[in-house]
Amino acid sequence: MMKLKEKNSENKEKKQCKFKKKLVGTISKKHIKNGSYAMIMSVIFIAAVIVINLIVNEIPSKYSEIDISSQKLYSIGDQTKEMLKDLDKDVTIYQIAQTGSEDENISNLLKKYEDESKHIKVETKDPVVNPKFVTKYTNDNISVNSLIVVCGDRNKVIDYSNIYESTLDYNTYQYQTTGFDGEGQITSAIGYVTSEDLPVLYTLEGHGEQEMDSSIKEDIEKANMDIKSLNLLTEGSVPEDTDCLFINSPSSDISEDEKNAIIDYLENGGKAMIFSDFTAEEMPNFDSVLENYGVERVNGIVFEGDSQHYAMQMPYYLVPTVNSTDASTDAASAGYYVLAPYAQGIKKLDDVRDSIKIDSILTTSGQAYSKTDMNNASIEKEDGDIEGPFDLGVSISESLADDKETRIVYYSTSNMMKSQVNQMVSGGNEQVIMESLKWMTDSEESSSVSIPSKSLETSYLTLTDYDASFWKICTIALIPGFFLIVGFMIWVKRRKA
Repeated sequence: MMKLKEKNSENKEKKQCKFKKKLVGTISKKHIKNGSYAMIMSVIFIAAVIVINLIVNEIPSKYSEIDISSQKLYSIGDQTKEMLKDLDKDVTIYQIAQTGSEDENISNLLKKYEDESKHIKVETKDPVVNPKFVTKYTNDNISVNSLIVVCGDRNKVIDYSNIYESTLDYNTYQYQTTGFDGEGQITSAIGYVTSEDLPVLYTLEGHGEQEMDSSIKEDIEKANMDIKSLNLLTEGSVPEDTDCLFINSPSSDISEDEKNAIIDYLENGGKAMIFSDFTAEEMPNFDSVLENYGVERVNGIVFEGDSQHYAMQMPYYLVPTVNSTDASTDAASAGYYVLAPYAQGIKKLDDVRDSIKIDSILTTSGQAYSKTDMNNASIEKEDGDIEGPFDLGVSISESLADDKETRIVYYSTSNMMKSQVNQMVSGGNEQVIMESLKWMTDSEESSSVSIPSKSLETSYLTLTDYDASFWKICTIALIPGFFLIVGFMIWVKRRKA
């Protein structure tokens, strides 16, 4: 009996031992299987991440990066994209910087140029490794992160100090960075090195003309136009290499000979941008140039009767409608505001040649009027004032023989070009003026592109007098009144409860 019990006990122990071995084997196989599966999934995941990163790195930055800055500081605009689309010459842009010290904003912007055109190539040149590289293009000392743009035998150096704009803060007497002009400088340099014949702009002098505002002058130079002075009394005629004649609000009349020289230039397919301001002095010869192309100045200064078309509670700070013409289509479609202080009205003449086409760029409302008595302090419309609407800017074209075409843009106030006025409409005046100039100077051989600097300062919100009054009423009366009514209704409801 004891032997039987012992035998059963041994059998039981053997079974338990076999079961334990079988269980351990099963658990081990299961762990190995699960571990292998996890390892394979980890390898697949890591490989997928690497592949995705490689793919993303190959995607052009214009698709993989988003510029969320309000001024689109680190993007390239439509004008630059259009120029790069038409680019048919190879351009290399060298960024002069030590490895690891490249300006990230400039590097990212250059990458967008490279992504936009197969003809753009970007390289970084370390001045420590290649100390003599810069001397091939300039003998000047240039700052770190400056750029050298090269196309064939032509090149242009963009110094770092011209990419970031700085102004002196008179409160702290320290320079503050106020603008980023990366796109403007790079696009200008590409246009310069790829164009053989650059347009020449002659500015008429000798009649007390207004000095060209520095910001407009910089824009014209960025459009790769060569600015030269012209004295018609000594020259006798407009030079043959003139692409555009710039007449900036003369305060005294031009002579009979100068008038004839200007008309002769225009009647042979010339181009002119003309500004004028109100003056009590008679200028019959200047007016004859305008009348020869179907327009005349209206006596007096224009005031607006419609509060939606003037700003700063001053009815002579006009906010005209920007119309879509060949000389202003981009500015009109983009919805830019234009501010035109102290403007005269422009009237289209009835008796004009059939070959002349006159388009309105800037127009007032129908409630505008021109005050003819400048000694009267009243700004209200009175008897004797001339009723509107008026043009404040027009484009004029005339088709001639031999495929020539005369083009003129005329604005009736030079105050549009002043930097302070332009800032009030966040660069709207600048956009309209430069687009008008581009319309006149562009040709098959060269195309001028001028991108304004992008401000790092606060942008102005342009409000007409009507808009300002509307929001004043909203903030002072309507919004508080709404909450008072809602509060009263809640009080009544709770009182009844």
